[in-house]
Amino acid sequence: MQIFGHSGSGNCLKVKWTCDLLALPYSWIEIDTFAGGSRTDEFLALNPAGQVPVVRFDDGRVLAQSNAIIRYLARDGHLVPKDSFQAARMDEWLFWEQYSHEPYIAVCRAQLVYLHKSRDQLDPEKVKRGYAALQRMETQLRATRFLIGEQVSLADMALVAYTRVAHEGGFDLAGYAAVHRWIREAEQALGIRS
Repeated sequence: MQIFGHSGSGNCLKVKWTCDLLALPYSWIEIDTFAGGSRTDEFLALNPAGQVPVVRFDDGRVLAQSNAIIRYLARDGHLVPKDSFQAARMDEWLFWEQYSHEPYIAVCRAQLVYLHKSRDQLDPEKVKRGYAALQRMETQLRATRFLIGEQVSLADMALVAYTRVAHEGGFDLAGYAAVHRWIREAEQALGIRS
């Protein structure tokens, strides 16, 4: 299996971390998205949307979208609840992550880290919605150890990727004790070392 990704992207890292945790062999192919690496003809043949990550399996099949990839990779393992309702709750968090968390936390981070903007150049609405996402997580994590209960799942894999570096996007996590605790415990449970 080949993973085409950018090593600074949480969306790409969650695919790598899933493979590492499940001991799935892969080769990593670094794509510099900021230098147009996802816009080449070769890359667009893999994923016409021009986004990373993309996985090419040994049989030639290709899959894009980070949460679809990790959902497929972990489909029969301990990261996906056997109970169908719990699995749906996990999926709820996966969809929420891409719609209500990543567009704010990750985008602010990309603007500061990669585009070298200053904090006062960030869109105030993105910042506001990023804090709303963190508060949603804080509320849940005060009630449960992990996002869907006491067992780690792909919901945690998906959301820890950018939450653990939210401070790089200008988000102050000082008021989110449950989120802090969860980051440490999720990293440990998921074997995340970097």
